[in-house]
Formats: sequence, structure tokens, C-alpha cells
Amino acid sequence: MDIVQFASALYKVLQTREDDLVKFMANGGAQDYEQYRNLVGELQGLAFAREEIKALLEKSEEDVEELLTRT
Repeated sequence: MDIVQFASALYKVLQTREDDLVKFMANGGAQDYEQYRNLVGELQGLAFAREEIKALLEKSEEDVEELLTRT
């Protein structure tokens, strides 16, 4: 596995976690405000990490969107 494949796989794992958290929160999954704040913080961290990975891939790949959506 080369670094581009690794970054793409990591991006997908982060996206899946982000999607799961959004669904959890949308269904009222947070038990209290403290848990809600922690989940929002995790979502912000995941989004930041995904954007950084995407930016790095854009420097090495021509069509990053296609690369990141491949299964």
C-alpha cells in the first residue's frame, strides 16, 4: 500500500466515523450537554483531519474527489 492509498483509506475511515456521529446526534443520542460538547469536538477534529488529508492529496493527485470516493 502506497501513501496515497493509505491516505485515501484513512480519509474514508474518518468520513465513516463522522457520518456515524452525525446520525447519533441527530437521533438525540447525547445523554447530556457535556457529551454533546465532546461529540461536537470530535466532529470538528474529524472534519479538520479529513480536510488536511484532502489538501495533501491535492498536491499529489490530479482528481482527488474521484480518489476519495473510490471503494
